[in-house]
Amino acid sequence: MITAIVLIKTSVDRIPEIAERIAALDSVSEVFSVTGTYDLIAMVRVREHEDLAEVIPGRINKIPGVEGTDTHVAFRTYSQHDLQAAFAIGLDS
Repeated sequence: MITAIVLIKTSVDRIPEIAERIAALDSVSEVFSVTGTYDLIAMVRVREHEDLAEVIPGRINKIPGVEGTDTHVAFRTYSQHDLQAAFAIGLDS
């Protein structure tokens, strides 16, 4: 599974509408409205790198009101559970 974090600039007056349209896309697991330079952050999860082109420039960027995106592909995922397990190694002895 490939995870991409997509930072999205939008028309500010349309953030809720745009967020809902992005969240409805098949490969999008979450959409967050945020403060700062970008208006939304979408978590995209696909099986292959080629699928990113289908979702991000193919769908997200074509939603009316999306002004631009900045995509970051994750190398590894560390969940809170994984971090707790890693730090607990060897502490039980």
